[in-house]
Amino acid sequence: DNKEQLRLINTTCFPITYADGFYKDIVKAKNESLNKFAYHNGFIIGSICSRIQPCDGSIKNKDYRDKCLYIMTLGVLPSYRGRMVGSKLLQSVLDYIDNKAEEKCSSSEDIKEVRLHVQISNEDGINFYEKLGFEKGKMVENYYKRIDPPHCYVLTKKL
Repeated sequence: DNKEQLRLINTTCFPITYADGFYKDIVKAKNESLNKFAYHNGFIIGSICSRIQPCDGSIKNKDYRDKCLYIMTLGVLPSYRGRMVGSKLLQSVLDYIDNKAEEKCSSSEDIKEVRLHVQISNEDGINFYEKLGFEKGKMVENYYKRIDPPHCYVLTKKL
C-alpha cells in the first residue's frame, strides 16, 4: 500500500521517524497533485508530500488570505539522487499550483510562496533548494525533537 511505500522512502531518506498520524493525514488528504511518488522501472524511488496552508504556519485557520505551499517531505533514494528526480517532483507540484492559480480569478486564492524546513546540517538539501531559487531564511532553534542538531532553516521561494 502507498502509505507503507511512503514510510519506506521516508525512513531511508530522513533522520527522523514520522508518526502514523503523518501517513494517515497524507492518505486522508487524497490529493495526488500535492503528494506524489517518482518511479523508475516500476519501483518507487522518491516522493514529495506537501500541503497548502496559511503563510503564518497555522493549519487550523481556514479563513486566510495569504497561502503558502508547504513542503513536508521531499526525498529521493540515495542511488537516484543527482538525476533530477527531486527537481521533477517539486516542479510537478509547482505546475499544479500554477494551473490551479490560472483556473481561479480571485487573487485571494493565489499561493504566495513555497516554504519548508531543512535541518541546519543538511548541506546537500540546502544546496538543492538554493539551486532551485529558494532563499535561506531564519534559523529555528530546537525545531526537531529527536535529532541532533535540532535546529533548522526556513527556506522560501516567492511565486
